[in-house]
Amino acid sequence: METSNTGEPHLRHVELDVLIPKMMREKAKERCAQHVQEFTQCCKDSGLLMVVKCREQNDALKQCLTRHYTDPVFYEECKQQYIREKQEYERTGVPTKHRNTGNRLPTSM
Repeated sequence: METSNTGEPHLRHVELDVLIPKMMREKAKERCAQHVQEFTQCCKDSGLLMVVKCREQNDALKQCLTRHYTDPVFYEECKQQYIREKQEYERTGVPTKHRNTGNRLPTSM
């Protein structure tokens, strides 16, 4: 893996502008899980009137997500995690989502 002057591996445009932001969105949803749940429940309870009735929950969810999306520390955390996962993939050839984490049953059972 090529490294830059900062000692970090070189990341392609698609990694910086697509893959890392995708990871940020997934992790932000986890960190804002309570707001996601409240908004989802409001929508289920409100039916067609959800646009009007769930405005407060939607605003709270957007604020939580935006706070993470614009946080440079959070971006750096996600970037470093992405780099670790990329290096592990290059070392093992096994994508992160396919690695055995020890809590799954073997598929041959």
